[in-house]
Amino acid sequence: MAKTRQGPIETSCRLIDSAQTAPGLEELARKAGMGTFRFHRLFKQVTGLTPKAYAVAGQGERLREAVKGAPSITDAIYEAGFSSSGRFYEAVPAMLGMTPGRCRARGQGERLSVAIGETTLGALLVAASAKGVCAIALGPDPELLLRGFLKDFSKAEIVAGDAGFETLVAQVAGLVEMPERGADLPLDLRGTVFQRRVWTALREIPPGRTLSYGQLAARIGAPSAVRAVAAACGANRLAVAVPCHRVVARDGALTGYRWGVERKAALLAREAGHDAGSVS
Repeated sequence: MAKTRQGPIETSCRLIDSAQTAPGLEELARKAGMGTFRFHRLFKQVTGLTPKAYAVAGQGERLREAVKGAPSITDAIYEAGFSSSGRFYEAVPAMLGMTPGRCRARGQGERLSVAIGETTLGALLVAASAKGVCAIALGPDPELLLRGFLKDFSKAEIVAGDAGFETLVAQVAGLVEMPERGADLPLDLRGTVFQRRVWTALREIPPGRTLSYGQLAARIGAPSAVRAVAAACGANRLAVAVPCHRVVARDGALTGYRWGVERKAALLAREAGHDAGSVS
């Protein structure tokens, strides 16, 4: 898309990001020098979201931080830019993937099954809620994996997994060993509207294929949001199931990966039909 068309929209995005209360459509269109209909259509073409959805996604990021750090839920409401508690509690489940109390209490009130195993790519952690798998992590040290998980869910009730959970763990382990085969796993995706949009697009990349961050941004209809797309990839908690390993730099280089670049290389090699060996 031409730079001249992106400019007013990028300015509008910065205006929304910096505002305590999101500007209305008419105000944004007026400052962009356009009619409301044209501005709304162009904004969605450039970002992949409507102005309102873009503001909600940004508010969700502020909300996540406010809920964790504010002295009380009431303080978090206003720090995140909500005009009332009613609007806050109406919007928060979709933004955070859990109630504000659960986010603040590090999973208090949730029942999670957690398993630790070994794969040829190192230790494996799998956690699941009643909705589905909520975490898949890889690393050299199982204790570090569990410690990292409990950092965010230290007050969740950890329960013994039933036969259904054991089946899920086996499916995840199989997916790590043979990512080219894929797996139809029930997933409990926890993120903002924008993050879930990116994660859905990641799951549509076929095994053995890669996209650059710019190509992924274009695929979700937000070509100017490359940095936000990269951040969403970095926030992914579901290794391999949400295949952020299939995203590379523009020149094809294997840039950062939450679970280690060597594991990213091994997963891509396996999908390409090469023997990647083991990773410690």
